[in-house]
Amino acid sequence: MAHKSLEEVHESIDTTATQSWRKRLLLFIGPAFLVCVGYMDPGNWATDIAGGSKYGYSLLWVLAMSNGIALLLQSFCARLGIVRGKDLAQASRETYPKPVNISLYLLAEVAIAACDLAEVLGMAIGLNLLFGLPLMWGVGIAILDTFLILYLQRKGMRYLEMFILSLVAVIGASFFVELLFAQPHLGEVVKGFKPSLPDSGALYIAIGIIGATVMPHNLYLHSSLVQTRRNKRDKEGIKQAIKYNNIDSAIALNAAFFVNASILILAATVFFKNGYHDIVEIQDAHKMLAPLMGESLAPILFAVALIAAGQSSTITGTLAGQIVMEGYLDLRIAPWIRRLITRSIAVIPALLVIYFSGEDKVGDMLIFSQVILSLQLGFAVIPLIHFVSDKKKMQDFAIGNITKTIAWVAASIIVLLNMKLVLDTILEWRVALINYSWIYYGLILPVVALAGALLIYIVIHPFLGKKHQKEESSPHGKAQTIPALEPIIYNKVAICVDFSPSDIKAITSGMAHGTKSTDFLIIHITESAGARLVGNEIHDMETNEDFIQLRSYATQLTEQGYQVTFQLGFGDPRKSIPEIVKSYEADLLVLGSHGHNTILDFIYGETIHTVRHNVTCPVLIV
Repeated sequence: MAHKSLEEVHESIDTTATQSWRKRLLLFIGPAFLVCVGYMDPGNWATDIAGGSKYGYSLLWVLAMSNGIALLLQSFCARLGIVRGKDLAQASRETYPKPVNISLYLLAEVAIAACDLAEVLGMAIGLNLLFGLPLMWGVGIAILDTFLILYLQRKGMRYLEMFILSLVAVIGASFFVELLFAQPHLGEVVKGFKPSLPDSGALYIAIGIIGATVMPHNLYLHSSLVQTRRNKRDKEGIKQAIKYNNIDSAIALNAAFFVNASILILAATVFFKNGYHDIVEIQDAHKMLAPLMGESLAPILFAVALIAAGQSSTITGTLAGQIVMEGYLDLRIAPWIRRLITRSIAVIPALLVIYFSGEDKVGDMLIFSQVILSLQLGFAVIPLIHFVSDKKKMQDFAIGNITKTIAWVAASIIVLLNMKLVLDTILEWRVALINYSWIYYGLILPVVALAGALLIYIVIHPFLGKKHQKEESSPHGKAQTIPALEPIIYNKVAICVDFSPSDIKAITSGMAHGTKSTDFLIIHITESAGARLVGNEIHDMETNEDFIQLRSYATQLTEQGYQVTFQLGFGDPRKSIPEIVKSYEADLLVLGSHGHNTILDFIYGETIHTVRHNVTCPVLIV
């Protein structure tokens, strides 16, 4: 059965309970702010600083164009998630053949890793600038945000959104003050919105800005986050949800545009105007702010904003990793494990580059990560446009012809700029690898050719005809044909207890699935350190007491006329329970509450989740 997107928080915020449009709008505000932090992450800082210091205000138009494209594409994501109840990865899985989906999944993972790399490095740089912490240590500390997001998500989606919103406020306020210090010339700023590319190097920076602004992982993220709201499923309810989410997107993404434009304007005013045209490193920018601006507070605000940007965007990046894996592969693993995997993929290359190339290469790596993001954009944008254009699936909410035309123009700009960059890059590599031609012809060219073929396939896929189309599936699988029903008779029922008030519910429910002739087995697992170490050879007080309590349950039920035996297990219940159940050859296993809370669940794992995957009989969870 297909899973809901971000199932643990799916429709967790009810927008239907209030009649006030103001209160309803506030309930919808949030998802786009989680998305917008990806538009102001440390990767953006690197490209904005590089562009502003080298070309002054002349690339502001790229930021404005990117923001316009971002607003359009994020509105498509919200529309897809609200109307079809699917995120972009899920819609792709049901549309494309498996080999295409695996390829798109791998590309999405590369994009998320590149994004996460920038966020990890940015946070590490911020800690280094503010506290003097070595970059290697800062990168290691960045892993800890996995625990923060786990805690916030358990508290509820609104807690996570409010945390991110507060970080966005810190970033915005910091750069507002920075601009007051810098005092840019407004007339020259306005001229920067006139399209121009001073030289070929500006194209590389421009593509990096597009990749840093319109980020592919945000498309997956937004199409999922809008589904955390429960809204009415009639036509008016869907229309209203789209409208409120578009307002959310407009506010959040324009806030992100303000931050990005502020960084570029700051770099142009402080560095370009003073003859410093090659500021690529964020550290160099920080170091020179105070002497050039004459304000000691400027570098402090810069570092604080950088830490806030790194922390906020790294949280949403790991969420996107979970969405992509679950959507493309229909594979659910523990969220904290998924986030550790995402973080490790980013941390390892960051540590290697810092160790082997030194800290002075971090700026180049940040810009390179944003170019990788831009190269992946077409593989997310083109399917998105196809999906929201499909009148059969989107019905009355499919985008119109004018909007569709604008969308394809935006996608064409992205793809053509990337094709230019790829062509220039492989020609450079051809010269650089003249003594290693086998790498160029045997590895690089085939990979580029396969990527090009994949891009062409997803462009023409809707026009290939029905025989090439994957059959549409319902959100949760198709209804099966039900045969003539006969009562299920359970001959052996196993019931797990943990000597808590929940035992009564578990035992009552278990007995209800049998008769006086059914064999019942009452199970308890002793989890002490000694039991885990020596198993059934342990004879401590806890084991003796557990045996007495277990025998009490069996005696009481036997006196009521049931056939009951009991068995005490030892060690890890996730292993012991399946072993006992299989040995007993139970027809049904009944599990009640295991008594763990948030912290113990994290340390020991959730018993029920593991046990149900390791037994072959049906499991009733009470």
